[in-house]
Amino acid sequence: MQTKTIGIALIVLGAIMMVYTGFNYITTKNVVDLGPVQINSNEHHTVQWPPLVGMILLVSGIVVVISNKKASA
Repeated sequence: MQTKTIGIALIVLGAIMMVYTGFNYITTKNVVDLGPVQINSNEHHTVQWPPLVGMILLVSGIVVVISNKKASA
């Protein structure tokens, strides 16, 4: 049962990674702090991965689910 759950999770994660190939996030950095005066800087960061990674996860999840069915039969 545990193996089937891992396989399904890999399939879902692989499908999501094939559709969404990255995300962006913003961090705020305090540049100057002089009493009541504060100057902040926003930094934009991008995290991206190739769709091939999602495809590999998807295929490996399918292999895990199929091998679990063969082992239980």
